[in-house]
Amino acid sequence: MDDLGKNKANVKIFIKHFEELQKSLTSETLNELYETLKPDFVLLEESELIVPTLNISDKLSAFLFFFKPTEGYFITPILINLNILIFVLMVLTGVNALLPDSDSLILWGANIRPLTTGGEWWRLLTSCFLHIGVFHLLMNMYALVYIGILLEPQLGKSRFLTAYLLTGIASSVTSLWWHDLTISAGASGAIFGMYGVFLAMLTTNLIEKKARMTLLTSIGIFVVYNLANGFKEGIDNAAHIGGLVSGLIIGYGFYPSLRVKVDEDEYQEYDLKKISIGVLTFVILFVCYLIYLRVPVDTDSKFMTQAQMAQYDLANYTERMKNFETNESMALSVLQMPDSTAKEIIIRQIKNQGIVYWRDNIELIYEVEKLRLPPFIHRRNRQLFDYCNLRIDSYKLICQTLESGGQLPNPQIEELNKQINDIINKLKEDK
Repeated sequence: MDDLGKNKANVKIFIKHFEELQKSLTSETLNELYETLKPDFVLLEESELIVPTLNISDKLSAFLFFFKPTEGYFITPILINLNILIFVLMVLTGVNALLPDSDSLILWGANIRPLTTGGEWWRLLTSCFLHIGVFHLLMNMYALVYIGILLEPQLGKSRFLTAYLLTGIASSVTSLWWHDLTISAGASGAIFGMYGVFLAMLTTNLIEKKARMTLLTSIGIFVVYNLANGFKEGIDNAAHIGGLVSGLIIGYGFYPSLRVKVDEDEYQEYDLKKISIGVLTFVILFVCYLIYLRVPVDTDSKFMTQAQMAQYDLANYTERMKNFETNESMALSVLQMPDSTAKEIIIRQIKNQGIVYWRDNIELIYEVEKLRLPPFIHRRNRQLFDYCNLRIDSYKLICQTLESGGQLPNPQIEELNKQINDIINKLKEDK
């Protein structure tokens, strides 16, 4: 992936020429050449090409390199250690290491619109250091190590840290603006931001041309693949896109000071670095603030002032509504039976499965209405309540029609279906 097969092609060319020379040279010629070159040979024990076998201590030291701040790789291991430390603390306090629940994530500072816009703005940053399970953590830290080793020596400590924090906040604001009740957590938004910074640099002449093209290909593949993969359910692609775009802006914003760094003008580079960091921090945070202000805010003062108490009910509601979707899917499946299905079976399935699941959903709505929720969710619940009742009425009419030998659909059922579709469209508009 890194060299698009160039090494493989070079090896084939080498072997071809080697075999041609081998056929053209006699043993006598090779012996003469050997004696001529022998004084310049490097002894085997002195050869730099011979890699010594690593013992356990050496292997451990090589592994620990990724976690130890060194020159040119200082901020990255600190960020990695901080992410790991927070995750370990979460697990030690009882949070599930494989799949943390919503309550735990919100308690530790995850990003969710009603709470973040309700005064807990610090979630924009804390959410960048939380992870939804150990595999989520490992994948993000692997990506951070890779980009940190490549990018931090180019940017230096202050630029790298500034870019990471700013793109992390930008990704959180984008997620906040895009999603209404999604619980967002993870370093991937900030990591995408760092890849965005590097992509911006790779489109300039800051990096040697041959290396630039190879890196541009591999980084580009990584970004495109992960953005495409982000359309899967449960992945916050809005945060990825927000991080990437802000990273590109920051990368181009750092260009003047990095250009001077390449020209080795230390004093001018230091001044431009301070200016670029200051200007970019102001611009990115100001734009994030403007977007933050435009995010819909619930105006229920009671909810806003009791946000800390309501966060548990909100998480509970999100989890419970997954059951609503499952029940809805099971209830609708009875209408998808083949046309050849016996009438008695259809009636039995509608009564014993379809209507039962709709009634379960009505009970579910009654239960979640007792929770402390923002007004727009209560309005949505009332619409869902009407939706379920209309479905039950429709199912009963279908059974009555089939039992009396009538034809489907009839005008009454069509009128109910029209009302059902109106509610569905309204729910989509409100969402």
